[in-house]
Amino acid sequence: MKYSLKIILLLFLAFTSCKSKKNITETTTLEVVSAKKIISNHYERVFNQQTIDAKINAKYKDKSTTVSINIKMRIEKDKTIWMSATKLNIPIAKLIITPTNVSYYEKINNTYFDGDFSLLSKWLGIELDFEQVQNMLLGQAVFDLRNGKYDSKITNYTYQLTPKKEHDLFGVLFFMNPENFKLNKQEIRQVKKNQLLLISYPTYKEIEGEQFPQNIDIMAINGKNSTTINLEYKSVEFNKELTFPFEIPSGYKKISLK
Repeated sequence: MKYSLKIILLLFLAFTSCKSKKNITETTTLEVVSAKKIISNHYERVFNQQTIDAKINAKYKDKSTTVSINIKMRIEKDKTIWMSATKLNIPIAKLIITPTNVSYYEKINNTYFDGDFSLLSKWLGIELDFEQVQNMLLGQAVFDLRNGKYDSKITNYTYQLTPKKEHDLFGVLFFMNPENFKLNKQEIRQVKKNQLLLISYPTYKEIEGEQFPQNIDIMAINGKNSTTINLEYKSVEFNKELTFPFEIPSGYKKISLK
């Protein structure tokens, strides 16, 4: 992946908030809870604010490159995800995602992309839509757990949910925080393609009544190649009036990512 595309991937995968309590409970035992109750508790705590305005430190690393950038992120729930990246206070890229479109431009090579979610799906190895992207960034399950049947067990002081019947194309595991029933970790794997996407939420902080991730750690494995992305949210505010300025500069070259 080119340097500029790594910046865009960081932009896409960035989002959430501040210092907080640990994810893992300090007690030595957990109450046994049914999968149905765990899932119900998870959706009772769905994110319930209209907008998010955040500042993020992000790091990307693969076998050949390490990139660190600062990101401003704005979200209008269910409508728009907007991000602007800087390096040493110099603007380098912008990204905007809506339910139907993914667009970005970057200033390093003066290129842009304007298309659908196949771009993000290819990057991450799974099919995604806007709601799934938003859920991933909010500490919610990527897939709707209410549409399937799951077994539950206690693993390392978390509630692990495993599908009773595996999907034909990929496997999933979900690990729920026993204190807030948000995700500690979600794992999506495609064994035949040797692909793994692991998304972890090490800490949460309560902000205006919301349990909000402080960090998101992402590991993507594709065959022999692995990528890690670490996001730290330095500030988060809810329900501000926001704008989403985005205009592809003239003269930029449109690219197709394959």
